Amino acid sequence: EMPLLSVPKEVAVGTAMLGVAFATGMLAGKRYPSLVFGTPSGMIGKNSPLRQYILDHSLREHPILKKLRLLTAEHPWGRMMVSCEQAQLMANLVKLIKAKKVIEIGVFTGYNALNMALVLPDNGQVIACDINEDYAKIGRPLWKEAGVEHKIDLRIKPAIQTLDELLAGGEAETFDFAFIDADKESYNEYYEKCLRLIKKGGIIAIDNVFWNGKVLKPRKDDPAAQSIHRLNEKLLRDARVNISMLPVGDGVTLAFKL
Repeated sequence: EMPLLSVPKEVAVGTAMLGVAFATGMLAGKRYPSLVFGTPSGMIGKNSPLRQYILDHSLREHPILKKLRLLTAEHPWGRMMVSCEQAQLMANLVKLIKAKKVIEIGVFTGYNALNMALVLPDNGQVIACDINEDYAKIGRPLWKEAGVEHKIDLRIKPAIQTLDELLAGGEAETFDFAFIDADKESYNEYYEKCLRLIKKGGIIAIDNVFWNGKVLKPRKDDPAAQSIHRLNEKLLRDARVNISMLPVGDGVTLAFKL
């Protein structure tokens, strides 16, 4: 097992900061439960005044990002969009590690892809994987308006196929960051392939690791909850990565490749 100090300084510092922030939040929650546990599922509700406070005091949203967020909110499936505060965290991590190559599995309208593309260098690239081009058509004009369309390589096909093509093309260990937010039953396979594609010191972010609290007691008729729960248990013991599971959005785990 490779020691933490062997990863880039920026990643080590970032991991430590996240750990301190999470520990501080948990201690605050023990003393003042209402500060952290705003709903029965243990998360701050989307309509919570505290969440609005978080957004009012931390969200720095590019005008075109806001435009896409509001446009997505009008869509019947708008709730599938990653939360804006979570997308901002992903972009900050991408910037922190000076990423140039990013993989996103599950694009929807492209809010998170746009967020990451905005912080990538001009020669940076997001390989954006999805199977529904109609959703992405909502965001594509705004990618162009933001001047980053050339950084987003949208591939409409099963993500497993795209990941296999990248591996077959000799791109193993050339990516800096991956974001997984697609069909939950395939999460383990996405994770394993991304782990091969990510460099040492790179980050894999896995969304929906709480699955609305259903991971606490995964039902036999809920394969998504079972799949996420199995991956959560696996990640706890995976010596190939350091991890932080954060109560952001519907839960996100950050896996730092050693």
